Amino acid sequence: MKYRILGGTGITVSEFALGAMMFGPWGNPDHDESIRIIHTALDAGLNFVDTADIYSNGESEEIVGKALKGRRDDVVLATKFFNQMGPDANHRGASRRWIVRAVEDSLRRLGTDHIDLYQLHRPDPTTDIDETLSALSDLIRSGKVRAIGHSTFPADLLVEAQWVSERRGHERFRTEQPPYSMLARRIEADVLPAAQRYGLGVLTWGPLSAGWLSGRFGGAQGVELGTGRTAMERQKYDPAIPANAAKLEAVTALQKLAADAGLRLPHLATAFVLAHPAVTSVIIGPRTQAHLDDLIAGADTVLTPEILDRIDEIVPPGTDLNRDDSYYQAPALADAALRRR
Repeated sequence: MKYRILGGTGITVSEFALGAMMFGPWGNPDHDESIRIIHTALDAGLNFVDTADIYSNGESEEIVGKALKGRRDDVVLATKFFNQMGPDANHRGASRRWIVRAVEDSLRRLGTDHIDLYQLHRPDPTTDIDETLSALSDLIRSGKVRAIGHSTFPADLLVEAQWVSERRGHERFRTEQPPYSMLARRIEADVLPAAQRYGLGVLTWGPLSAGWLSGRFGGAQGVELGTGRTAMERQKYDPAIPANAAKLEAVTALQKLAADAGLRLPHLATAFVLAHPAVTSVIIGPRTQAHLDDLIAGADTVLTPEILDRIDEIVPPGTDLNRDDSYYQAPALADAALRRR
């Protein structure tokens, strides 16, 4: 396993980060098996674990906490807040009121006295970023949090947050966590250059593009829409939708490229993400031991310029083949009232 420095924090993290979204009822409900997967990842050299309060409604954090007993000091531990965590309307968001409650809940579930990287899971258009940064800065000064970051921020909000920190004397966000894969490359146009400009570490998620680059789709097998995620998120998988037909065509071409290069498609996918100079770590989210073993086997894969050029020909830089694969929609696009007088 190779390591990189996380933005300007001075913290050394593994190029592969272990994502914990699949630990708990959302993925693998077996706590003991999930703990064994986490231990295997740590033994393989991964020292970076990323979870969130919303994953399995807090159960993922509890599993991670149990797994890290006796090993906490060897791990860079990241979690996130923002999503609805209870029936009360204020049990969510990026307000000071919720942040001071959410961090205590996460610390309790994780069984630790500090979080190495505390991240705002999504932009919150209802809360002034000054309010959010003020509360997060207090957490850093209290010692409960070591560094702060955000996830799925568009470039304009990323820059605004940096400016507010400078002008108001707050601690600044040190990381961004965006979705990034060979099929979803929009962030190459603005988010990644902005992150580089401000010295942010970038932790990408979704390198397999929600299964499209796992090797299960493409070619003669097409896409199975019968059960699971493909059935629930049909707009992202149905090949009758032109954008998904384009994805299927791209995946078939990428499978051939990987085979010609003597690589497995998932290894091509993770190596592609790590090839971008802005990226610090790629988050892998295995559900089973077999998934983890397969992904770790490709940890040392490095792509030649010729392979990267061929990927650019299949999916042009800065392109999302399906706009529904974006996990953030600007409020002005979601709410018609913001576009009309």
